[in-house]
Amino acid sequence: MKALFSFGADVPASRVIAEHRRWLTPIGALLVINLVVLVAVVLPLRRAVASGASRAAESTADLRAAIADLRDAEATRDGQSKAAIDLERFYADVLPKDFTSARRITHVKLAQLARAHDVTFESGAATPESMRDSQLERLHVNYSLSGDWDDIRQFIFEIETGPDFVIIDNVQLAESGDNAPLVLTLDMSTYYRTGNAR
Repeated sequence: MKALFSFGADVPASRVIAEHRRWLTPIGALLVINLVVLVAVVLPLRRAVASGASRAAESTADLRAAIADLRDAEATRDGQSKAAIDLERFYADVLPKDFTSARRITHVKLAQLARAHDVTFESGAATPESMRDSQLERLHVNYSLSGDWDDIRQFIFEIETGPDFVIIDNVQLAESGDNAPLVLTLDMSTYYRTGNAR
């Protein structure tokens, strides 16, 4: 034993292990058990936790994307619903109800408007046209009128700003001679709803 406490003496490791075996054996067994637990349990659990955290982050990102998609879909649905309501209101309140109403707007009202602005109605023709795959029909009208420039300008302004749904497709203005009134040729359209789509 004296050699254990003296300086400079070499003690063989086998002797130290043999003398302290009863303490070293349980410590070694604990170290081996710790290594086995570390390799067999802790490291796989660590990987599983990291994998779970990664899946949770992906799920959170997917949830955010799904919520954004839901909001977009709801906005689209609401927009389509509003557009459908606006379209029905347009059909009911703005467009002429039928051919008779369209003819009255493009003939009677425009003739009254021409008289009110000192524009003379010369001639006119109206042609209904079916529109393919639509519940609308087009009434195309062509009128020839005459008058001076200021009256014609006011007449056209009243057509464009009036409450009736009338589209001016083409305007032709010509002089008929010296000091003669100007000749106005108007191509116009309006639309009205029919009962069934073609």
